[in-house]
Amino acid sequence: MELGAAYDLTATATAISGSERLIHIAGVNRGNEDEVRLGNIELAQQLAQALRTAERPPQEVVYANSIQSGNGTIYGDAKAEAGSILKAAADFVGASYTDVLLPNLFGEHGRPFYNSVVATFCHLLQSGQAPEVKDDKELLLLHAQNAAEVLLGSVPVRAMDGLASRRTVSAVLAHLQDLAATYHSGDIPNVASAFDLDLFNTYRSFRVGQELPFALDRRADARGSFFEVCRTRGGDGQTSFSTTVPGVTRGQHFHRRKIERFVVLSGQAEIAMRRLFTDEVLRFKVDGSKPVAIDMPTLWTHNITNTGDSDLYTMFWTNDIFDPSNPDTFTEEV
Repeated sequence: MELGAAYDLTATATAISGSERLIHIAGVNRGNEDEVRLGNIELAQQLAQALRTAERPPQEVVYANSIQSGNGTIYGDAKAEAGSILKAAADFVGASYTDVLLPNLFGEHGRPFYNSVVATFCHLLQSGQAPEVKDDKELLLLHAQNAAEVLLGSVPVRAMDGLASRRTVSAVLAHLQDLAATYHSGDIPNVASAFDLDLFNTYRSFRVGQELPFALDRRADARGSFFEVCRTRGGDGQTSFSTTVPGVTRGQHFHRRKIERFVVLSGQAEIAMRRLFTDEVLRFKVDGSKPVAIDMPTLWTHNITNTGDSDLYTMFWTNDIFDPSNPDTFTEEV
């Protein structure tokens, strides 16, 4: 199903026919005034036309609206008008209509200078630049995964305010600077609150590539060797240990919020990870004689393969205690 210039009424009506929930996320928030106003209205009109044409219209229409809706700006008024168009179409076909007034969203892999000030700050801090606060207003911030849960209906709309956090722009920057300073040494900052964890995972998503591994300080003498695996600044945590026979691959899953650290203690291995919905795969050769810590970014599926000729010993640390009823582990091959 496509809207905009590629819109096809028959194909769109067929695509939505028989569905339980139709979520309208498409919108225009950049461009000149006419592009913003007409773009949002046109997208809503196209979907409304498809709703009226569908043989079996969806039972519910959910609109990803904005807290700026109807605030007198071109964007806010366009979002409000688009909502009116969608509601009228939903009423016409007998579908329920849910208007979700989303606040400022942030999350992993946001586009700097476009999606949110959080993404911009993360990009600048990770690249060694000095962010500046130009408009120190208060923001109502919601993690993108929480927004997705609301739009999908797994979290009621009325609960959304309780998931959002109010922070000034300067407070967000100060918080991110503290997270970056702590994580620079490989330490895990205090992520006891949901907002702390979401903000840290957002920052971590900008630290990928060959700079991902942290070198560990290995000290050896006649007795053997010693090195610290992980130091945390607060919150819960769990450490695990595994052995893997040669040629075997473990993992093949991703996490939504869990922080997970891999450290090979003995043997040789390849750690591979792929960002969801892309073909981008990162591969790291690791060796227990030169230990490094690799933290798995959220929303990247990952695995570890024993590439040596002896058993592989690996230690794992996560920031939470494993809960079988909510494991935050989703199967997906790299």
